[in-house]
Amino acid sequence: MDDQRSKNYVWRALELFAERGDAEAVIYGDRRLSYHDLRAMTLALAASLREHGVRPGSAVAVLTANPPESITLQLALHLLGCRSVWIARAPRAHQVEFLRKAEVDAFVYHVDTHGEDGRDLRDVLGDLPVLCLGAGGIGPDLLAPRTNSAAPDLDELTADVTDEPQSLFQTSGTTGRPKLVHHRHLFFQVLPMLAAQWVANGRPVLRHLSLHRFSHSASQITTFLVLFMGGVVVLSEPTDAGEVLATIERERISSTVVTPPVLYELLDHPALADTDTSSLLVVTCGGASAAPARLSQAIDRIGPVVRIVYAMSESPLITEMPGVHHDEEHPDRLKSCGFPYGDIKVQVRTADGAEAATGEVGEVWVSSMLNMAGYWGEPDLTAATVVDGWLRSRDLGYFDGDGFLYLVDRTDDVILTGRGSVNVYSRPVEDVLTGHPDVRAAAVIKVPDDAMGEAGHAFVVPAAGATVTADELRDRVVAALDEMWAPREVEFIDALPLIGMGKVDKRALFERFTAARG
Repeated sequence: MDDQRSKNYVWRALELFAERGDAEAVIYGDRRLSYHDLRAMTLALAASLREHGVRPGSAVAVLTANPPESITLQLALHLLGCRSVWIARAPRAHQVEFLRKAEVDAFVYHVDTHGEDGRDLRDVLGDLPVLCLGAGGIGPDLLAPRTNSAAPDLDELTADVTDEPQSLFQTSGTTGRPKLVHHRHLFFQVLPMLAAQWVANGRPVLRHLSLHRFSHSASQITTFLVLFMGGVVVLSEPTDAGEVLATIERERISSTVVTPPVLYELLDHPALADTDTSSLLVVTCGGASAAPARLSQAIDRIGPVVRIVYAMSESPLITEMPGVHHDEEHPDRLKSCGFPYGDIKVQVRTADGAEAATGEVGEVWVSSMLNMAGYWGEPDLTAATVVDGWLRSRDLGYFDGDGFLYLVDRTDDVILTGRGSVNVYSRPVEDVLTGHPDVRAAAVIKVPDDAMGEAGHAFVVPAAGATVTADELRDRVVAALDEMWAPREVEFIDALPLIGMGKVDKRALFERFTAARG
């Protein structure tokens, strides 16, 4: 079976779990699981899947939240050479479309967290075989005692496995209808190597608080990296920043991943001042651009532990800037997303495909072993996105003279003012707006303008007790940039609509804008 071990990353994972035995691995509420438990759960799930008709090469859709069984189900499916299809939060019509496009052979859902959703999807999908995590669902319970009570034999389970493990993930939908991102075995095979490299470099083994659903590729990467290095993963889905802070203190959390909105909620929560956050070594902030003013607050309130990352479902590790701190020589550095991660290659290219000069804005292209294989079921879009081994991100940015990458906008969101003669990017304007102490968050969208062709419209979330006016904020942008960059209007709202991993839903903001104008 040596050849089999080298072909499938789950074999290495199970070896690591066996080596760590009774060491604590996963915490979920009052459940505390060891590495031995994870290994046993993975093998039991793989055996149960086989008993209920799942075969090597099957495509299995998964609808679940964050229980430990999410981790072991992914490992079990991959051990059998299956293609897992992870259903994220999305409109029901989108979920149905994803499942049909993914050509799934079976559907697994978690009864406790998605009982109603699981039944609804089953009704829409017709005769698709349904399996459940937990009792009381509409299909067999994969967690129930098996017919054969003997411990599953790994060699027997995988004797006929020749297919490579694969997964499909949904994009966040920032460009409209989310797509199915296809990651092949190499995507997962790299993770044990990265974890070993982390430990070999003398970095501390982490106690990681996972706040995002396991259906996201970024959550899976982080979870597996921590487990493969021998750390502890605390699985949680808190609804309040106070719960996050309490968990950090109680479990002595050293690592977590947050989106900018969650970071802002933590910074603004009254419990922060009395919470012991001294265990934190790294607070990774990603999913969207964070406002420099709020990053500055984070440095002052929790220390230089924030790590900015730039990533996407199509390429979950692109750049990083760890240990964000006040740099008097480079005060604008807080606007950057850092250097390319590890041996990942990043280029900024102009419209004709040439590398952009330092400081010149262009599209970000990425070359990485973690890049997606393509968009499942969309060959034309894949061909336009994955070109000669490079991924076109559709993000616009530039490199400074020190090699730091700065993002300024999405290609579809650029505001063409003066009837197309000037490009205005939303990120610099948003940074100016959020730099005002009376502003908690801001988003700028492009809207039609009779005189200029297109103009910016700013949505601003004011801080409690704010007195700043729309005219004052507009004047602030004029002073920092110029009149051409200033939003035509500034509209105050209670909160920005979000999608996916904390990204602002600019389509929803545009719909709000158009609805208000009839």
